[in-house]
Amino acid sequence: MPVIKVEDIAHVRFAAPDLGAMRTFLEDFGMTVFDADGRLYGKGSDGRPFVHVTEPGEAKFLAIGLRAASIEDLERLAQSEGVAVERLAEPGGGSIVRLIDPDGYGVEVVAGQQVEAPAPAPFAQAFNTAALKVRQREPIRLTPAPAHVRRIGHAVLKVSDFRRSEAWYKERFGFLTSDEVEAAKNVPLGAFMRCDRGDKLADHHTIFLAQLPGKLGLLHAAFEVANLDDLMLGHDHLKARKYRAAWGVGRHVMGSQIFDYWKDPFGNELEHWTDGDLLTAADPPQKLPMSALLAVQWGSPHPMFAGAVAPPPAIVSTITALQLRLKRLFRRQPKGQPA
Repeated sequence: MPVIKVEDIAHVRFAAPDLGAMRTFLEDFGMTVFDADGRLYGKGSDGRPFVHVTEPGEAKFLAIGLRAASIEDLERLAQSEGVAVERLAEPGGGSIVRLIDPDGYGVEVVAGQQVEAPAPAPFAQAFNTAALKVRQREPIRLTPAPAHVRRIGHAVLKVSDFRRSEAWYKERFGFLTSDEVEAAKNVPLGAFMRCDRGDKLADHHTIFLAQLPGKLGLLHAAFEVANLDDLMLGHDHLKARKYRAAWGVGRHVMGSQIFDYWKDPFGNELEHWTDGDLLTAADPPQKLPMSALLAVQWGSPHPMFAGAVAPPPAIVSTITALQLRLKRLFRRQPKGQPA
């Protein structure tokens, strides 16, 4: 049994040397932005006090925030980890337990924050389909604008040992595997994991742990927007402001989200998404190949495959599987013996 079962992701935390540049980007990305006690906060329209935090400093990712169901859960977690429950001296108040995961990432588990009433959702008009005509005598007229961030949905962390990190997060927070990704048969490289909310629906993934080549760090954080129109308005707005596009627009295989990825001024990758899968605890885990991770059901191909001399997906999977097998082999070598 896990120590607690978290309800959702709460926020992501960064440091940046220029809070003004970050503010401009976050506003163009579709957040409401404000300052408090020397930090910069971005919030969505779901009533939560914040979803994105930036502190002054050298540009880097600092922590992921998770939301516990109660202060009692925080106390249970703190006792299990041998740490203290602290007062959260940030907008919304509440309490926090601060942990460090196996790769040194900060994990901030919060509860008891003050929550406002959600703002009305924009673009309430339904879409007409060939079979169902629900929008009648009501034209769609869109005004150019940033997208409207509703809430934070998930974060993707690059890890050095997937199985070690998977166990750490599941044992403490009760995550369930939605899709495990394999570079080759029986060579896992990561998993999309969701919150265990019993018979209540949860996003397909709240966290994705990925053991991939390259230095560790946050691969991206994702924020839900109103719908496809909102996502496309956001795409056009960010493009017009000459921000750096990372990948999109398209529809993922695992999770099914329509996605659009952008880089902030400091190289952090943020995603707009809409129309993702929802699951309950009763839905069993699946295993899918790495090709499904990099594929799209429609839309822009992964940047790795967008060039004129793009590598075949099978070659990418084979090389990744070889790297993982070698790392596993060297990890198993007894200390003091040659590999």
